[in-house]
Amino acid sequence: MIKKLMGMMLVAAFSLNVHADEASLRKAIEATYPKVRVESITKTSYAGLYEVFLDGQIIYTDDKFSFLIADGRLIEPKSKRDVTGERLDELTKVDFSSLPLDQAIKVVKGNGSRKLVVFSDPDCPYCKRLEQKELVNINDVTIYTFLFPLEQLHPDAVNKSKAIWCATDRAKAWQDWVLNGQLAKAGNCDTSAIDKSAELGRKLGVVSTPTLIFADGKRMLGAYPAKDIEKAMSTTPAKK
Repeated sequence: MIKKLMGMMLVAAFSLNVHADEASLRKAIEATYPKVRVESITKTSYAGLYEVFLDGQIIYTDDKFSFLIADGRLIEPKSKRDVTGERLDELTKVDFSSLPLDQAIKVVKGNGSRKLVVFSDPDCPYCKRLEQKELVNINDVTIYTFLFPLEQLHPDAVNKSKAIWCATDRAKAWQDWVLNGQLAKAGNCDTSAIDKSAELGRKLGVVSTPTLIFADGKRMLGAYPAKDIEKAMSTTPAKK
């Protein structure tokens, strides 16, 4: 009887401790994110992790809310640092100085002091948006565009890439197309650079367009606003 009573007391104590942990965790979350509604908190069987259901999504954290895992990313709650994102930036860095820039279309804007590489598909709507809405607002930069046609998505992108590459003035032909929809007449020239760019992209893990690579080796995927591109370049030393 005594053993049974002690067992019941231990279960009760454990239950109270769990509820206390959940209450303190809820308080910590709401203090950090006051506008977030915490629906439920459940302790999992995995190394002290708690499942937190809030605002229609599940995150995982510890009892002190010293970190959170959401959408596969580890976040530091107080500073809002994306720890996974920072680590991914480091692991996917590119040696900018090793890039074969002679295989790219070179467009110089202003003094061209800053450097930017873009992997772009002529028929990619996001690539056109990047050029038309964002890059037009950035000055003093040299943009190296590697033609990276995604044939499975855009069957005519290879033909357009060849027409642009074989133009007398490649920079003008590229801008005429992405800015005004005017394609250069197809010509005959050595287009092996397009194949080499495709191989380079695969080597670097480029899977979508546009993919931007900055002089410090970090990359950005998608048609980001000009202000974000400017910010990324402002933290990048200029290279010749």
